[in-house]
Amino acid sequence: MSINLIFKIAAVGILVTVISQVLKHSGREEHAFLTSLAGLIIVLFWIVPYIYELFETIKNLFAL
Repeated sequence: MSINLIFKIAAVGILVTVISQVLKHSGREEHAFLTSLAGLIIVLFWIVPYIYELFETIKNLFAL
């Protein structure tokens, strides 16, 4: 895993937090929730290949 992925995740987290706060203060809680959900889904799409690689490595390690 590269350091660039960690910086991208942090950037998405900061951006989603700012947008959510702005939307909450303007009275649009539904849009703030959807923004947070979209940020979570984006980060999960970036993380899933690494989780798959981890499980494959563990599977090969124990030869299951």
